[in-house]
Amino acid sequence: MANLLEIKDLSVSAEEKEILKGVSLTLSENETHVLMGPNGAGKSTLGSTIMGSPEYTVTKGKILFDGEDITELSADKRAKKGIFLSFQNPIEIPGITLSQFLRNAHEQVTGKHTKLWDFKKQLKAAMEVLDMDTSYAERDLNAGFSGGEKKKAEILQLLILKPKLAILDETDSGLDVDAVRTVSKGIDEYKRTTGGLLLVITHNTKILDALKVDKTHILADGAIAAEGGAELVGQVISEGFEKYTKKD
Repeated sequence: MANLLEIKDLSVSAEEKEILKGVSLTLSENETHVLMGPNGAGKSTLGSTIMGSPEYTVTKGKILFDGEDITELSADKRAKKGIFLSFQNPIEIPGITLSQFLRNAHEQVTGKHTKLWDFKKQLKAAMEVLDMDTSYAERDLNAGFSGGEKKKAEILQLLILKPKLAILDETDSGLDVDAVRTVSKGIDEYKRTTGGLLLVITHNTKILDALKVDKTHILADGAIAAEGGAELVGQVISEGFEKYTKKD
């Protein structure tokens, strides 16, 4: 499989504090990668930097997506190229419904006008996958949503936008067992129908139970401390992160 995302010797700072220190990763089409590590390791920073968040400054290295250097591209341009990032804490946006937001996002990413009837059919089918009441489509985006409902709305975006690369940042955080199962069903549907590249950022492993993990990366103190296959997830569960954070 062809490499879709290549991160080369990436160092990143925020407010003059170095967070990532020479991170290098190669991720290929149709794979599922897991990024784990203790709190403060830089996991979310890496996801946000791949997405192009202006909060972070790349001080060294490159990000290549589909063979193109996107290191200097804005977040909206990266989204149009097929990169998606779900947030740990999705924000509420009063005044725009979930349906309006998704239709606008779909048109912005694809560059094509979407007929309302066709979009509603697509939205209804995606909501059924997530066992979402269709009335949520006409509610203001995330306004008054529970934590689980907000996470479902994020996965709904994933199913509608069908990105080449989906970065899920702590999507299972704060979810109960049933909600994790439903979100996992949506992620599985995304993988099944698009063959997209999935990067799951987590310190919890509940959401991984339903996924076929190809590669696991451990991030500690802003650098890759270990890499392996799905078996590395099991090692972390039994041993924790302590051996990756020990100083010489």
